[in-house]
Amino acid sequence: MTGSSIARSRTRTPVQWAALVVGAVFLLVGVLGFIPGITTGYDTLTFAGHHSDAQLLGIFNVSVLHNLVHLLFGVVGIAAARTAGAAKAFLIVGGIVYLVLWVYGLVIDLDSAANFVPVNTADNWLHFGLGVAMIGLGLLATKIGPPVTTTATSPYTR
Repeated sequence: MTGSSIARSRTRTPVQWAALVVGAVFLLVGVLGFIPGITTGYDTLTFAGHHSDAQLLGIFNVSVLHNLVHLLFGVVGIAAARTAGAAKAFLIVGGIVYLVLWVYGLVIDLDSAANFVPVNTADNWLHFGLGVAMIGLGLLATKIGPPVTTTATSPYTR
């Protein structure tokens, strides 16, 4: 058996990188929502509903459902980063979903059963910013720059 290495190169477009980064951030946020200390009021974390007093970073209301949605968006974003078309669709459709969630958060009574995610005012404005940013990335990142090639060398033994 001899040792050798394989160089693998992967070319990603800017929109694929954007989807990958956004997906990774969503995964991170989803995980952080389950960590006591980073999530304050962790002992009040409920599956869903406005009764959850848990807050990510002491600012954003979270629940198990809310964290699972972030994890799902993360997985979808990372998977979508495999192709430029899927990455663009993830960013634009995901951005639209977050804008709809922003409007939903504005029109419901935050102290009612309709607030099942749950969201608060800080969540609402974060959802607005995420929606605009994701749509912007989906539209702009498809128009800028050439694909970027990265090369990774991984050793293995035969």
